[in-house]
Amino acid sequence: MPNSELMAIGAFAQRSGLTSSALRFYADSGLLPPADVDPATGYRSYGVHQLERAVTLRRLREIAMPLAGVAAVLAAGAEEAARLLDEHVARIEGDAAVARQRAAAIKSALGGDAPGSLIAVLKGPVLAEAVEQVLTATATPTATATGPTHDPASAVLAGLHIEASDEAVALTATDRYRLSTRTLVPVRTGERTWAGTVDGADLRNAVADVRRSALVRVEAVPHGIWLRMSGREDRHCRVLPEEYPDHRSLLASLGEATTRATVAKGALLRALEEHPGDRPVLRLTDRGLRVQAPDDELSGILLPAAVTGEDLRIRFEMTTLYAAVSTAIGPDVMLDLRGPLQPVTIRSADRGDLTTLTMPVTFDH
Repeated sequence: MPNSELMAIGAFAQRSGLTSSALRFYADSGLLPPADVDPATGYRSYGVHQLERAVTLRRLREIAMPLAGVAAVLAAGAEEAARLLDEHVARIEGDAAVARQRAAAIKSALGGDAPGSLIAVLKGPVLAEAVEQVLTATATPTATATGPTHDPASAVLAGLHIEASDEAVALTATDRYRLSTRTLVPVRTGERTWAGTVDGADLRNAVADVRRSALVRVEAVPHGIWLRMSGREDRHCRVLPEEYPDHRSLLASLGEATTRATVAKGALLRALEEHPGDRPVLRLTDRGLRVQAPDDELSGILLPAAVTGEDLRIRFEMTTLYAAVSTAIGPDVMLDLRGPLQPVTIRSADRGDLTTLTMPVTFDH
């Protein structure tokens, strides 16, 4: 290789983001041998063509991938490398979840293992279903190249807000474009009222055990809740410290519906699946509900629907509308609409304990 294509180890370290000592370590481990070694001085030089491999190696180590895993990724094709990365991230997430549970158990033991305050006793399968339904409206934590961001205003939107009274337990989630809430009747009410926003990831990790438990005792402790289940390991979920958005004021401020439609859930979902775009339009008239493109008044799929009130043409993001409809309980959904730019209430036509608000988008969005 011509000398003009070689770089001294210091220059290569600066361009790759790896220290000189790290480069020596990776050379000795066989992951990144130098392009040339002076036989007299032992001085190492690197080629420009090695920069891409060096940067990839550094980025893999930044996500705590072990050396064996790094070697496998560097030797793999794009598809296999992606699979190995997914497996590594899943392993980290699993280890973190286990660590959180063990840390919570240790903290509980250090505090004398005193039981928390009873929030409610709920049927496990019902609670698991409600958690999965409502969590569809949570926001996904924003991520950067160095990991998730810690913006408190957005972090709380990845959680599920729980409000327990002496009559019911309400679960609520929102990403500011959707709001989903479901009310559960407990088998046994708690000792006091309680409200808090529970980490969504912790709840998702606990859902499988909750679903397999006949009853779940929900207890409040400092900075978290315990889900206690007979015959299974208790699960701890963190409570987020940030203040939750005032969703009750939003619900209370909603005006009366000017258009109401009841339509078969399955038929509406199939029409959305067949829609070619990502922002479908719903046109509601006394003839029914038509799913169509925004620039085509005549095409689309006309669905039988019981429509009352004013004719309306309204547009949605596919991702928000489909999720809201798909989580509804029962064969039919009821849509309460208040105009083309106001929140739409979507709920089960025969069961009102799960309600979702979905924001439309403007036609020039």
